[in-house]
Amino acid sequence: DTKGSDVCVITAGVPRKPGMSRDDLLEINSKIVKGVTEELVKYSPDTIIIIVSNPLDVMTYVAHTASGLNKSKVMGMAGILDTARFRAFLAQELDVSPKDIQSLLMGGHGDTMVPLPRYTTVSGIPVTQLIAKDKLDAIVERTKKGGGEIVGLMGTSAWYAPGAAAAQMVEAIMLDQNRIFPCAVLLEGEYDIKDIFLGVPVKLGHGGIKEIIEVDLDESETELLRASEKAVRSTLEDFKKLMDK
Repeated sequence: DTKGSDVCVITAGVPRKPGMSRDDLLEINSKIVKGVTEELVKYSPDTIIIIVSNPLDVMTYVAHTASGLNKSKVMGMAGILDTARFRAFLAQELDVSPKDIQSLLMGGHGDTMVPLPRYTTVSGIPVTQLIAKDKLDAIVERTKKGGGEIVGLMGTSAWYAPGAAAAQMVEAIMLDQNRIFPCAVLLEGEYDIKDIFLGVPVKLGHGGIKEIIEVDLDESETELLRASEKAVRSTLEDFKKLMDK
């Protein structure tokens, strides 16, 4: 049914349950994603793969390894969803339309993600001029735990917002829109990080990832990104240990 697909979006895996961390999903979902990826590329060897399955960053690594595709053709959907939550919470606090908010978020998909208030604006106005630091910090923390908040409310993972985010990525690729989105991609020295999939801003268009964009980070932002990298790398090492058993 998928033969000759230009883009394949993988959402396969067991859903996250209340009290379950993303890391708890590691063993079962890695087997599912590996199997699905191998079948997809068998029938669509030139496809682009977008991963939505959790734990996101490691599942994207699994798909990249299993597919044998160029790194520009395998990416994870996380930053767009997380950024949308950040913008929604800011819009609620400011009583403005989220359409007028531009923001950037980096790092792993989970509690160690790195929202960047310094790169967040409301119609060009820095958000730091509009919201007190304590309220902004609270919004940042809520964004980091947004996935868990949804699970607690509904008893399962979110689906509408991730679907909308993945659709934006597919549209950007198929229509060659050159959109700038935060996506989980393989870093090979960017931000002084190597051999790991992590969320950073990229240019997305025909062929997949056209460019990885390196923004200037201050000392505290760099520390947060390093902490996020460490958390993702720890999960990746756990995955590799499971595969060695």
